[in-house]
Amino acid sequence: MHLAYPAVLSALLFCTGLYGVLARRNAILVLMSVELMLNAVNLNLVAFDVWLSKTAEETLHSGQALTLFTIAIAAAEIGIGLAIVLAVHRNRGTADIDKLRDTAETRDADGPDSDALTAGPAEKAEATA
Repeated sequence: MHLAYPAVLSALLFCTGLYGVLARRNAILVLMSVELMLNAVNLNLVAFDVWLSKTAEETLHSGQALTLFTIAIAAAEIGIGLAIVLAVHRNRGTADIDKLRDTAETRDADGPDSDALTAGPAEKAEATA
């Protein structure tokens, strides 16, 4: 089998995962897209390991060993990521990433203290006197 087949499949998987990370709004779908990208990398590692072992008579199989480490890291990442998403969903009531970007409280520009928020220390002393 040629090296081009798994390389093209890996590129398609990686591009699909990248699109999912950039276009999705739900945090769980973003985590699933990151997993898809990691699986594309795993496919490349194994494909190149098999290709190199055929050409160089290598018996180390370092690509497969790196794939096992990547799978372990991906499992830890999805566990921690889902725990964070669940905690945020309990506190905020949503897993929508666009709604989670605003972590600071918004201030009303026409409120009674709007001048005091933008004024320096000297102007604050004059405003209170």
